[in-house]
Amino acid sequence: MTPHINAKEEDIAKIVLAPGDPLRAKYIAENFLEDYKLVNTVRNILAYTGTYKGKEVTVFSTGMGMPSMGIYCYELYKFYNVETIIRIGSCGAYTENLNIFDTILVNSSYTEGNFAKALNNKDCHLIDASENINNIIKNSANKNHIKLVEGNVLCSECFDYYIEDINVLLNRLPKEFNITAAEMESFALFYTAKYLNKKAACLLTVVDSHYKKQEISAEEREKSLNDMILVALESCLSIK
Repeated sequence: MTPHINAKEEDIAKIVLAPGDPLRAKYIAENFLEDYKLVNTVRNILAYTGTYKGKEVTVFSTGMGMPSMGIYCYELYKFYNVETIIRIGSCGAYTENLNIFDTILVNSSYTEGNFAKALNNKDCHLIDASENINNIIKNSANKNHIKLVEGNVLCSECFDYYIEDINVLLNRLPKEFNITAAEMESFALFYTAKYLNKKAACLLTVVDSHYKKQEISAEEREKSLNDMILVALESCLSIK
């Protein structure tokens, strides 16, 4: 147990899917897992462990933002011996080539923030996903005929709808990184995984677009992200 997790060590699988929303974790458990049980309730950060096609998987919600993700992924890796975490979340499109419900496989995450400086005094702002896990995810997507868009993302400290001038942000992002979308957790996950010699990946579903003025409701965010969820779960079957 930790100050933030009341599960027993044996209640958490070696592979964790990590949605931000606790209700999305509940939805995944109820609709995709067999023999699942609720294993964490601290702060209503719900987590469930069950099986998918015989493979033990934990679905653990992480809340919003790098500080929240940083706490949960650190404790899962460090104190629960989790080996692989796949974030499954939502994002906003920063390119005209993306549409609502497109599924992005994140290659690298860029942040303007100082998560790395705070954690271990490193000046790092760009971090990669685990290549072998990304390869497994791509293979699983191909087998299930689900299209993935590979790309790099901005991991922001502010929800971009509230940023005073989004164009100022877009213009200062390093062009060489080819940032296609924005979310708020992947850098903390990737960096913590590397720091602790673990594995991490991130799948994102586009739920709004800076260019196309498309958006979906909170209920749709919870229940209509099944392609991403299916790819993540199918990938778990090939992760050792």
